This record gives sequence, structure tokens and C-alpha cells, in this order.
Amino acid sequence: MVEQFLRTLMRTTDVAVTGLFSPAAVAAVGLADLYARLPLRIGLGLGSGVIALSSQDTGSGATANRDEAITQAILLGAVAGIPFIVFGYFFGQWAIAIISPELTPESEVARMGGIYLAIIFATTPARHVALVAARSIQGAGDTRTPMSVNVVSNALNIVGTVVLGLGLGPAPYLHIVGVGIATAVGNVFSALALVAAIYGSWTPAGFVRPTQWTITRQLLAISAPRITEGFLTTALEFPFNSILLYFGTDVNAAYQIGRRVYQQITSPLSRGYRTGTSIVVGQTLGEGDPVSARYNGWAAAALGVLTVGSLGVVLFFGAEWFVSFFTDDPATRSYAAGFAAAYALAAPVTVLYVVLAGALTSGSDTKTPLIGRISGMVVGLLGVSYVGGIVLGYGVPAIYVSIVVYYLWATIYVAIGFHRGAWIERTQSMMDERGSTPGED
Repeated sequence: MVEQFLRTLMRTTDVAVTGLFSPAAVAAVGLADLYARLPLRIGLGLGSGVIALSSQDTGSGATANRDEAITQAILLGAVAGIPFIVFGYFFGQWAIAIISPELTPESEVARMGGIYLAIIFATTPARHVALVAARSIQGAGDTRTPMSVNVVSNALNIVGTVVLGLGLGPAPYLHIVGVGIATAVGNVFSALALVAAIYGSWTPAGFVRPTQWTITRQLLAISAPRITEGFLTTALEFPFNSILLYFGTDVNAAYQIGRRVYQQITSPLSRGYRTGTSIVVGQTLGEGDPVSARYNGWAAAALGVLTVGSLGVVLFFGAEWFVSFFTDDPATRSYAAGFAAAYALAAPVTVLYVVLAGALTSGSDTKTPLIGRISGMVVGLLGVSYVGGIVLGYGVPAIYVSIVVYYLWATIYVAIGFHRGAWIERTQSMMDERGSTPGED
């Protein structure tokens, strides 16, 4: 959770620093981050696949299979990042401009967003490697090493953003370029340090020469729905951002700020619970104890609702105060408080979704979270915001409602899937296939 807090703080710092430039700069970084989520989705997808196999094989004692899954996932992540380097360099500015009819390639938002995107995409292979390596080590039962590496990485990123973005001391004033450079440096540092940790003796995990296609197929079978979920989520966020821009750049900037405030306050716990649940449920399944795996999943979900729900109450009543740290524009601040309050209301169901989705992932089921999340976005986030906000004319308040509907819908679907328990049989079948069942050679 410390790691997640600092990672979220890093993104919060990006928004805070760009907020000192202009609302257009906040919107530029926010829109660029839409594209930056594409490689992030690949890294998280492969990370989901490898943490499932790594935790299961650690629990069953099949360490050779575990190390092969880790090696394959890291190699796949590095190769998958190369196309993004090309895209960012040649198409960054154009990519920002096509998001909304209100933007042109020559506009300030598109220009700044394109520069930022090109810089962070240049280190996509390193970002993939860092994400996959961290999940690999965590699945093996070591959460300290990824935390230590990412604490240093995020600290470098935060300091770099402030110093280079604002030109403090002898550093040059690089504006949005400095924010991008700081992120890129953090990505490279994390990747190199985590790979060195796996290669050396600092973690239980290790590298081996890949030879088993069964592991490759299972890794991709678990990762593919998670990657698809990420891609579809990102794709659906483009029309959602167009709806936000329909009401003005200040509304889009307010959404970025409101969501960032919510994520900074609640996401460290939510993501920490998800990672912890994935490890515990996966290792318990690997040990051949599905009853305890199911119990652990529900227990973690209950803890998440209690703690994150409490933070949501704090955010709801303090929304105006929290967002005031990011902007002094009255209109932007008012809308941002509304978005923060909407996310606060959704906090209990959001963490329930996140934790149970993590448990399902370690149970080799990534299709249920995919269906729940995408259908929730279509019906809630897009449907309610467009019909209520534009067609019926309720405006921005309809977008607030759409956030709550989205997470409520997705959570109900995932909770039903976890309760039914098909993920238990799927895990056992896949472990049998790759020879990781306890007692097998």
C-alpha cells in the first residue's frame, strides 16, 4: 500500500504541477494519459497473468514453472512496448487532436499533450517490464522488493516533476516536458532495478530459459481478457472525454482533478487490497484449499468496504477543500468538487469490485471482470452521461450520476461471478495441465 500511495502521489503531483501552468495543460496531460493507458493495460494484463501463475505455483511448490512464467511474461512485455515508441514520436499531437472536434493539431492542448505523450511512450518497454516484474515478485510472496524499488522510483519521479517542471534551483524550466522526462526516468529505473533483483538473489523468483508452450498459452489466456478489458476501457473513455469537452475544457480539467483527488485518497488501499488478495487467493488455491481461497476473497472485500468506504465519507464532505489544492479557477474548482463527491459516493462498491476482480484473476478468471466493467461503462458512464447530460439536458450533474451507476453495475456482476465459484475449477484444470498440482513432479 505504501508503493501504491507513492505511485498515486506521483500522478497527483503531475496534475498539481500542470495545474500551475494552465487548465489547458491539465487537460493535455489528462488526454495524453488516455493513450498512456494503452501500454499500461498491456503491462497490467500480463501482470495479472503472471501473478496468477506465480502465486499458484508458489503455493504448490512448482517453482520451475513459476520462474518460466515470469521469464516469458517479462520478455513479452518488453517486445509489446516497441510499437508505442513509434506511435508517440510520429502521431502524438494528431492523436490528442482527434479526441474532440473542439481540438485541432495546432491547438495548445494538442501541442502540449503530443509532446508529453511522445516522451512517456519512449520508455514503454521499460514500463511494461517494471509492471510485469513487480507482479512476478509479488506472486512469489515478496512484496517488499517491488515496494522498495518503486518507492525510490516514484520519489525520483515526484522530485523530477517539481524541479524540472517548475525550473527550481539550477534546473531548467522545462514546463510539461519536464513532467514527461521525470516519468520516463522513473520507468527506466524501476525496470532495471526489478530485473536485477530477479536475476540476483534478492527475491524468491528467478529467470530460466523458456521451453514450455503450455505456460505461454496459459499466460496469454489469463492476460488477454485483462488486456482487452483495459483496451476497451480506454477506448470508451475517449467518447466519455468528448462528452466532458462538450461542456468545456474546464469541465474536462475538473474531471481529471476530481478523479485524481479520489485516487490519491482511496486507490493506495484499493490497489493494495487487490494485490494482497491476488497473492493470498492464488497461493491458497495452489495449496489445494479452495474453501480458504473463497473465504479470503470475501474477507478482503469486507475489509476494503469498511476502510475505503470510510475514506469516501471523508472525501465526500471535504471535496471542495481537497480540490482547492489543484486549481484556483472558480468554475473548474466547483465542477471538480462535484466529480470528487461522485467518486466518494461510489467508493464502497468500487473497492468491492477491485478486490473481487483481483481474487478472480488469481483464480484464472479475467473474463468476468471484463464483462462487468465494460457493460458498466457502456450503460452507466456513457449511457447515463450522454442521455442524461446532453439529450435530456441535465448537464454535468448527470455525469456525476453516471460514475456511481457504472461502478454499481460492474460490482454486482463481479460479485455474482465470484460467488458462483467457476474460477476454482478453472484454476485446478490449468494447474493440472501445466503439471503444477501439489504432489506432481
